[in-house]
Order: sequence, then C-alpha cells, then structure tokens
Amino acid sequence: MRKLLCFFFLYTQLTLAQNSTEIRLIIRSDDIGFCHTANEACMKVHTDGISRSVEILATAPWFMEAVKLLKTQPKYDVGVHLCLTSEWENLKWRPLTSAPTLTDADGYFPQFIWENKKLKNSAYLLQKPINIAEVEREFRAQIELVKKYLPWASHLSAHMGCTNANAEVKALVDRLSAEYKLPIQMLQGIMSVKGFGGAAKSPEQKEQDLVAILKTLTPGTHFLVEHPGYDSGDMKGAGHEGYENVAYDREGVTRAFTSAAVKKVIAERNINLISIKEALE
Repeated sequence: MRKLLCFFFLYTQLTLAQNSTEIRLIIRSDDIGFCHTANEACMKVHTDGISRSVEILATAPWFMEAVKLLKTQPKYDVGVHLCLTSEWENLKWRPLTSAPTLTDADGYFPQFIWENKKLKNSAYLLQKPINIAEVEREFRAQIELVKKYLPWASHLSAHMGCTNANAEVKALVDRLSAEYKLPIQMLQGIMSVKGFGGAAKSPEQKEQDLVAILKTLTPGTHFLVEHPGYDSGDMKGAGHEGYENVAYDREGVTRAFTSAAVKKVIAERNINLISIKEALE
C-alpha cells in the first residue's frame, strides 16, 4: 500500500511538471455573421487553420448562413457575441427587439459605444441615456437566438466592448452569464498575445509576425483575438472613416491563421491549440 501511494505521488508530481511546461494557445475568430465573406473566412481558419473558437453576431445580416456553416462543424466552439453597435458605413444592422434608446435616428445600432473623438458626427450608444430594460431584452434575444440554432454555444463575448458600456450593463451581463451558464470572462492567468495585428501590415508581414510570436511563447495559456476575412467579395464594401482597408487587413489574418509556416512552428513546439470552452473547463 505504501509503495502504491508513493508511486501515485511521484506520478502526480511528474504530471504536474509536464503540464507546467505546456504551451496552450486560444485563437478566437470574431464577427462571423456580419457578411458572406467573413463567414467563409471564419470557417476556413477552423477547417484549414488554427482557430478553435468563433464569435457569432446574432443581429448581423448573414447570421443564418453562419448558422448553416457552423452546423457542419459542431466541434467549433461558439460564443454569443453580444452586440449594441453597427460600425460600418455601408452595412448596418438593427436590434432584434424594440429598443429605441439603443438605436440611432434611422433605427440602426449606433456606430460606437463611446464617443470616437477622431471622427466627426459619429453616433455612439452613450450619446443619450439608455434603458437597461431594453438592453436586457435585447441581450436575452441575442443569446436565445444563438442557443436555438447552436445549442453548443459555450460563452458570451462583447462586440466592441458593449458589455462594459457602464456599470449597470456590466452587472446585467454578469447576471445573464450566470443565468444562462455562459461565462463572460476568461480565466485568470491567461496571457494576451501582443504584436500581431495592424491594419497597415501586409498579409506577408502578419504571417511573419505570427511565426515570430509563436517561437517565443512561454509555458502557460495564451489568447489571441482577431477578425478573419478576405480582400474580396462583400467585405470590400465594409469600412468607416479611419478604417477603410478592412478587407485587406482581414485577408492577412486569414492567411496567417491558415499558414503552413505557422502550423509548422505549432507542431515543432508542440503548442496545444484549445478553445475557450476547454480553457473554462
């Protein structure tokens, strides 16, 4: 019995030591549903790339196509991307519910949550008082629509920071998170990946930067959030003042997330690609 206990102790210590050297990486792809091209790219970075979690916009115009695509990949971890904004100039969306305090003069979500001082005359959510009851109805509608079609959705996330619009909204989201059993915050100790993105970077530079980042990751869990896309199709029409090259920028994300050079480094360093759901378990 004593030898068995001793063996168990040594085995446990060895397992802990091995786990302490493991490098884990969460790649989260945001905004599936906002356009057809984004849907294609968000799926590509999972089926042929390194993304294990994707955030879906229930309010966006290509939501139903996104649902159909995600149903073909039930192991793709899905998050409900709570939304109170519609940022693009040529492509807008509205709330799922009647929410006059959450919309602009045309009935669309405003462009931003907070004032963007770099842009003139841009509508933003907190430009006027918002009704928290309307926020609750809208967030519930978004959560329930996603869960209706994608019942394996595992968590909540915020589009453009909406869940922290103010203290009242934050408290509401915490309550909804507990009620629907969909965590909103990541676990402590997860390290955010720095130095990858940048609208001015070429696709080649993004690929090179991600390879360099992966070569320097230390043991522990790392987290990278990005927005896959293609420099083609309907994404060419997305943008707003100050961010006009959306399609070009997001093409680079897709290239990096499906890059053979990136996957080679991941294999060589034995980096464990995990989903948000796995990180929360």
